[in-house]
Amino acid sequence: MRLSTLAMRRCGIVITIVIVVVAVLMAIHVVLADTPKTAADYAADSALMIDAYRHVEAASVSDAIEQLLHEKRYMSHRMQSIFATKFAGTALTVKLVKEENHDPDALSGMLKAIDSGGPGSVYVMTVEDGADIAGMGGLMGTAMFSRNFAGAVIDGGVRDLPQLKKIGFPVYSTGPVPSTSVSHYRFGGMNVPVVCDGIKVAPEDIIVADQDGVVVVPRGRAPEILVLAQHLDESEHSMYPFIEKFHSIEEAVKQFGRI
Repeated sequence: MRLSTLAMRRCGIVITIVIVVVAVLMAIHVVLADTPKTAADYAADSALMIDAYRHVEAASVSDAIEQLLHEKRYMSHRMQSIFATKFAGTALTVKLVKEENHDPDALSGMLKAIDSGGPGSVYVMTVEDGADIAGMGGLMGTAMFSRNFAGAVIDGGVRDLPQLKKIGFPVYSTGPVPSTSVSHYRFGGMNVPVVCDGIKVAPEDIIVADQDGVVVVPRGRAPEILVLAQHLDESEHSMYPFIEKFHSIEEAVKQFGRI
């Protein structure tokens, strides 16, 4: 009987220790989760940074870039998504050059570029004088989707929208057109600097897109831009309930300093 009591006491001590340890670990997890990340944290963890960019608004990213770099890094209203979307990822750039040809391999580099990308890639293509030329369609979009690309941004047209919408692959472009680039264009390079809708895009730059449009984040300044964008997001989101409660945008701006 004494042995049984002693064993029960020991078991109780072990259970108490386990409960205390679990409580401590949970507290640590909550504290770490609530602790804002710094630019240094994001610079040290690229995956963490990209994931964080998926949760900030493109408008806040654009404002942060303007405040820090004094540059316009957003694409114009010409770039429209085929459906409402939100994504972020790293740029895989491709250039198509206008050239009439009968070369079956003229666009093979474009296909190779797709097969070189992977999870989180954003296919950024410039199609020279391509407003009425489909830079991509259902086949290319399906390939990107199967390789877990985040999305595509085409300075040119897009076609096969039913397939792209069916698989849920997001594409920004200048609009839908039924044409083809085959025999009219030649592959001009991949992972080279391009100008997409007037904005310079370097390989591995971060592309942030949502219903407000597309923003290009220079990779070298991405951590500090992200931290400021998060701050701007937080300020704006805090203003909504304030305005609803006090019915004054002037007071909200005075309180939060954001407009």
